[in-house]
Amino acid sequence: MSICSGLLLTFSFPYSGSQTYLIFIALIPLLFVEQEIRIKSYRPGKLFIHAYLTFLIYNVGTTWWIWNASQGGAIMAFVLNSLLMAIAFFSYHLLLRKLGDSFGLLALISIWVGFEFLHFNWELSWPWLTFGNVFALQTDWVQWYSITGVLGGSIWVLTINHLGFQILFKYLKTKQIAKTNALLFIGCLALPVILSNLISYTIEKKDSIRVALLQPNIDPYLEKFNDPIEIQMDKMIALTKGLKQIDFYIAPETAIANQFYEPNWEQEISALKLREHIQKTKGNWIIGAATYEIFDTKKSRASRKLPDGPGYIEFYNTALFMDTQFHTQINHKSKLVLGVEKLPFSNIFPFIEELSIDNGGTSGTLGIEEEPHVMGNSILFAPVICYESIYGDFVRTQVKKGADFIAIITNDGWWGNTPGYRQHLALGSLRAIENRRYVVRSANTGSSAIIDPTGKILTQTNYWVPACISDTIFKQKGQTFYQHKGDYLGLFALYLNVGLAFVYALKRWRKSTK
Repeated sequence: MSICSGLLLTFSFPYSGSQTYLIFIALIPLLFVEQEIRIKSYRPGKLFIHAYLTFLIYNVGTTWWIWNASQGGAIMAFVLNSLLMAIAFFSYHLLLRKLGDSFGLLALISIWVGFEFLHFNWELSWPWLTFGNVFALQTDWVQWYSITGVLGGSIWVLTINHLGFQILFKYLKTKQIAKTNALLFIGCLALPVILSNLISYTIEKKDSIRVALLQPNIDPYLEKFNDPIEIQMDKMIALTKGLKQIDFYIAPETAIANQFYEPNWEQEISALKLREHIQKTKGNWIIGAATYEIFDTKKSRASRKLPDGPGYIEFYNTALFMDTQFHTQINHKSKLVLGVEKLPFSNIFPFIEELSIDNGGTSGTLGIEEEPHVMGNSILFAPVICYESIYGDFVRTQVKKGADFIAIITNDGWWGNTPGYRQHLALGSLRAIENRRYVVRSANTGSSAIIDPTGKILTQTNYWVPACISDTIFKQKGQTFYQHKGDYLGLFALYLNVGLAFVYALKRWRKSTK
């Protein structure tokens, strides 16, 4: 049954099966395992082993493609993320051993959602497999993410699975179906879908913005960090030939791959080529770059001592914006990829920096922004660099600062033609719904796309082909509830866990005093 739960979770996830409906029964076998172990008073560690097996299958089955970029990073992701998920489910088991079945659903939701919330916000953050992400291909079911974010989807999944488990458990025991639970199951399954279809979001068709998304298809392993930047820039600019009246040309992450000193940007050949293009087309540019700065004193954990003199150097994964007056704005990536762009806990254990994974370009912990930013002039956008696009609360903080659209720049070629780049694209639809903004996505080797505020992908490119797509998007007014409140469900779950822990401790104390 543990294996069954792992497989059902895997097959429900986008592009590792894409059978989304399976998520509503995926945890039921594991809940039966938990009940059996608890009723028969087996040692708690037995449950941990079964839970670990379930989540190891889930992690490997959905994110095996990490192996193509880094074998070591893949093993670390599989082993550690499965461990964290198993610990969360094990905590639920321990709580029920003391509190009983009456706390079952409450404990499952509070512990799991609290875990997912923490997983968005700590050093070992890897929230790709958040249960709410499973609906990325079924955006018609989750238009209410504009209210709850993906954690609302996780609560939906946990609720349906727990109710389904209760119905089956009672039926196997009494050969009768509990009508109340059956009605609750049907209602909780159907109502969110009905609500989603009742939420009518009207896309404003005023204040148009013309965008062009560039997909230069420069091999990240063989070309990007080896070929001269002049050749790469010419290749990108050639994709814009024939385009007219474009407001924003959007090029992918690290499109300018040669690391340059930020104060010298105006003298870079890439800057000169952009200026020349802007003079001809009168269009703004959003483009990714690899940059660095030098400081007299250590600025952050990412600062490294200069080998040939006093001072410190800090490297960045950067989004550049150059407007039609040649003014440049710079924003650094803040949500960093574990193992490649950030070594967890290296601020406490500096020797960990030696374990960084080198995929070309800069390796080791990069510098970040102190807080999320927007960029632009009369039109503002949220600059989202690659991995940042799976962090709903981070993106909504950017959009809340006045962004008219979301611009994702990424380089998904590390994983090859696998579910990885497809999943990454699909998750962008959830950011569109949460913020009710257009998402424009420029991917070097993955799939570039335009997504409307309801999460519908309007147009996208094929994988591993040079391409350019241009279209019109529109400014959207107003602020969603989720955009205003963020991951409030996660915070509430943490507070609820404190309350449950207090009840647990109280029961233990009472038992010890008898």
